[in-house]
Amino acid sequence: MRKIILLSFLSFGLQTAFAQNAPYWQQHADYKMEVSMDVKNYQYKGKQELVYTNNSSDTLRKVFYHLFPNAFQPGSEMDARLHFIKDPDGRMVNKTKGADGKDVKQSRIETLKPNEIGFLKITNFKQDGATAQTRVSGTILEVTLAKPILPNSKTTFTLDFDGQVPVQIRRSGRNNSEGIELSMSQWYPKLAEFDFEGWHADPYIAREFHGVWGNFDVKITIDKEYTIGGSGYLQDKNSIGHGYEDAGVTVTYPKKTKTLTWHFIAPNVHDFTWAADKEYAHDIVKGPNDVDLHFFYKNTPKVAENWKQLEPLMVKVMDYYNQRVGAYPYKQYSFIQGGDGGMEYAMCTLMLGNGKLEGILGTATHELGHSWFQHILASNESKHPWMDEGFTTYIEDSALNELKGDKKEVNPFKGNYAAYYSLVNSGKEQPQSTHGDRYDENRPYSISSYIKGSLFLSQLEYVIGKENVDATLKRYFNDFKFKHPTPNDIKRSAERVSGAELDWYLIDWTQTLNTIDYGIKDVADNAGKTTVTLERIGRIPMPIDLKVDYADGTSENFYIPLRMMNFIKPNPNPTQKRTVLEDWAWAQQNYSFTIDKNKTAIKKITIDPSGLMADVKAANNVFEVK
Repeated sequence: MRKIILLSFLSFGLQTAFAQNAPYWQQHADYKMEVSMDVKNYQYKGKQELVYTNNSSDTLRKVFYHLFPNAFQPGSEMDARLHFIKDPDGRMVNKTKGADGKDVKQSRIETLKPNEIGFLKITNFKQDGATAQTRVSGTILEVTLAKPILPNSKTTFTLDFDGQVPVQIRRSGRNNSEGIELSMSQWYPKLAEFDFEGWHADPYIAREFHGVWGNFDVKITIDKEYTIGGSGYLQDKNSIGHGYEDAGVTVTYPKKTKTLTWHFIAPNVHDFTWAADKEYAHDIVKGPNDVDLHFFYKNTPKVAENWKQLEPLMVKVMDYYNQRVGAYPYKQYSFIQGGDGGMEYAMCTLMLGNGKLEGILGTATHELGHSWFQHILASNESKHPWMDEGFTTYIEDSALNELKGDKKEVNPFKGNYAAYYSLVNSGKEQPQSTHGDRYDENRPYSISSYIKGSLFLSQLEYVIGKENVDATLKRYFNDFKFKHPTPNDIKRSAERVSGAELDWYLIDWTQTLNTIDYGIKDVADNAGKTTVTLERIGRIPMPIDLKVDYADGTSENFYIPLRMMNFIKPNPNPTQKRTVLEDWAWAQQNYSFTIDKNKTAIKKITIDPSGLMADVKAANNVFEVK
C-alpha cells in the first residue's frame, strides 16, 4: 500500500511538472469558402475547405464544428432557455396574455415557421478526400475522422453546406426591426477550439464564443444591388464598387450582370462576419496608423446625420485604445448597422444604428474595444466572460470620459460600483467562475461580466496604482496577443509590472462571492493624540488608503499596506503628504494607529477617498468629529 501511495505521489508530481513546463501551443485553421445567397428565400449554399494544423501533443480522432443557425429552431436549447429563465432577453420574446389575463413572455423562436427558422445542413464531409462520419447534435457537428490527426501534422476537411437565414431573433438573421436585410454573423460551419483544456464545443444557448485563429478566404455571390460590409479586405474593390473603389474610379457592370461575387481575405482572425443591405450608405474615414474605418448605415437623413458625427469620434477612440492598450494590428475596421444590439466580430461590429448619437457612440466605443480584448487577446468568452466584457467596459468608460475633455470625471466608473452593489444586495450574485450559460438570470450575468469585470481593473488602480495598471494593460496585450490568455495571465502581468503579490485578489474577486467591507470602528483621545481603530468586516482583504481632514483646513493621507501583498503602492497624490504605516495581516480583524493630534483637531476621517475600492457598505468608511 505504501508503494502504491508513493507511486501515486510520484505520478502526480511528474504530471504537475509536465503541465508547468509544457510549451505554449495553439491550433490553426485556414478557411476557404464560396457561398451563394438567394435573397428571395434567404437560403444559401456553400463549399468549405479547411486546412487544420494540430499543434498539440494529442492525437485527434474526432473534431467538432459549431452550427450556430440551428439554435433558431423551435425546441432548440436556446428556445428552451427562454421558457425557463426568469428574465429572458426582451429581443427574444413576445408579450402575450395568459388564461388568467396576465402578461406572459413567449419565446419568439417557438413561433418561427419552417421558412423562418435558421438551419445549417452539412453534406459530403471528407478528410483528405476520404469520407468521414458525422453526427449532428443541436448546434454541434461531431465528426469521427477517417484517420487520426497526429501531433504536429495537417489535414484538410472539405464539406458542402446549405443554410437558411432565420428571421432575426438575436444577432444573426434577416429583416430586423431597423430594416437591415441580412446580418450574417455565426453563419458558417465553424471549427470548435481545442486547446490545453481540451475541446470547447459549447452548444449555442445564449452567450459568447471561442474560436481558432486562421486565415479566411471567402467569396460571396449575391444580387448586385446589395452592399456588403464585414470582416476582411475586399480583393476586387474596383470591379465591385459600392463605395470600396479607389478615388477617381467609376465602376460599371455589363448589362446582363445580375449578381456580383465579393472576394474577401481576412488574415489571422478567428471569425468571419458580414452584413448586406440594398440601402447602405458606405463611408471610409482614415484612422490612426493608416487604418481604414468603414461605416455602413441606412441611407436616411436622420440616421446619416448621427453616423456622420460618429465618424471623427471613432478615429479618436481608436487612437485612445492604441495608446492605452496597444496598436490595432489590422488595416481595416467596419462599423455596420446590423439592427440588433451590438456584437463584436473580426475586424467589424454589427450594431444598432437608428438611435441617438450618444447611444450609438457608446455602442460603437464598446464594440471597438472588443477588438483588443476578444479578437486580438481572445480569452474564452464562454468560460471567462468577465475578462472580455469587463475589460472592454473599463476602457470604453475610460475612452468616453476622455472625449469629455475639460469636463472629465475624476472617477468615470462611479456608476459601475453602484450597479455592483445592487447585485450584491439582490442576493442573486454568482461567482465569476460560472460558465456564461449557467447563470440563473440574465441581469446577474450582465452585471457580473460587464460591471464586476470592469471593477477588476478600476479597483486594481486602487490596489497597485493607476500607473501600474496602465503598464499592466500594455504588458498583458504585448505578452498575450493572439494567445487566448486565461485569468492567471492578467494577474501575472500585473505582478510582473508592479512587483505585488496578487493571487489573493484574483481568487477572492473572481472565484468567490466574498465582499469588501472595512469600517472605522473607533476614534479615541489618547494623551493628546488620537488613536484610530479600523475593522475588517468583509472577507476580501485590501490595503487601506485613509485621509484625515483637519479642522484648520489641512489634510493628511495614511497608507496601510496589506501584508500578503508584500508591496507598497506609489503615492497616488505625490503633492500631498502620505504616511506609510505598518502592514495589516488579514487574520487580524482590527487595526489601530495613532495620529499626532488631538481628536478635537480632526474634522473627518475617510477610508478610500478615491471611491475605487468596492466596499459594499460605504457608511462606515467615514467618521466625522461632531
